[in-house]
Amino acid sequence: MSDNYSTHLPFSGRKSGNRRAEHWRERLEDEVATHWKKLREHGDPLRHHLSERATYILDDAIHWLAELPPNSIHSVVTDPPYGLIEYEEKHLNKRRLGSGGVWRVPPTFDGVQRAPLPRFTVLSKDELVQLQGFFSALAYGALRALVPGGHVFIASNPLLSTMCFHAFQEAGFEKRGEIIRQVQTLRGGYKPKGSEEDFPDVSVMPRSCWEPWGMFRKPFKGTVAENLKIWGTGGLRRVSDTEPLKDLIPCSPTRGLERAIAPHPSLKPQRFMRQMVRASLPLGIGIVYDPFAGSGSTLAAAEAVGYRALGTDRSVEYMELGRKAFRGLADLKV
Repeated sequence: MSDNYSTHLPFSGRKSGNRRAEHWRERLEDEVATHWKKLREHGDPLRHHLSERATYILDDAIHWLAELPPNSIHSVVTDPPYGLIEYEEKHLNKRRLGSGGVWRVPPTFDGVQRAPLPRFTVLSKDELVQLQGFFSALAYGALRALVPGGHVFIASNPLLSTMCFHAFQEAGFEKRGEIIRQVQTLRGGYKPKGSEEDFPDVSVMPRSCWEPWGMFRKPFKGTVAENLKIWGTGGLRRVSDTEPLKDLIPCSPTRGLERAIAPHPSLKPQRFMRQMVRASLPLGIGIVYDPFAGSGSTLAAAEAVGYRALGTDRSVEYMELGRKAFRGLADLKV
């Protein structure tokens, strides 16, 4: 990163000459507030201002990131698609009809019909290469758009996390660990298809009981303290003065009222999302971005903890779902 990089910033991060050094937080808050007003109106895609602190934009994430000025956002919190093909229209139609395709439609359990899950084990070599390129493009776009010290929290799964996380490290991010969401899903534990009775003691793969979230940081110069004063980033917001964020968080699947508010196939619970979003801005100052906003759960989590947030999605259907679900999710007591 060149020494004159600050000349290209949408907001400078420099102290005003007529303000004393101890006013750095007031200066930072003012700069972010001014930048927010411009950023939420940036470009010409269709958008919905869900509140004074949240905006949903209809656009492809990689395209939108490429159109942003450098150093425009302060954190990324997202749950991306991991097959690409499962969101092709033909497979979405199969899911709606209950015929599956790349989507596995689970059986009814205790009288409850579970949401379909994508079967990542069916991805071909070419589809995996395509997926690798997709995450590389996302990582390079996020690296450019984030301010120095900005964090990325990205959901994955045990089958594909290595590929996704490597793409972010290869782009230039520092890996800062993983947050493990302890949750038992219906993924895995299956018996050989069509031969269940012949092999009653055999599972094809273990039942998944955890969900990895990769955590990455954009490199910066100087100390964490210096970067916090300039950009408001570089660390993680603690749970309290006496308790740091932990990398193991038990959190059950999304159920009940939350799913009724936002019937999205991969909806993450607010109880978990609010912890991720809150931790991503160490001072509570900045702009959170979700490249794959879907049902708007990240935007709602940011609203609930008092942060500014932008989300993009290229699906008109999901944008409309997010617009309708936003307030209900944000107001949930968790």
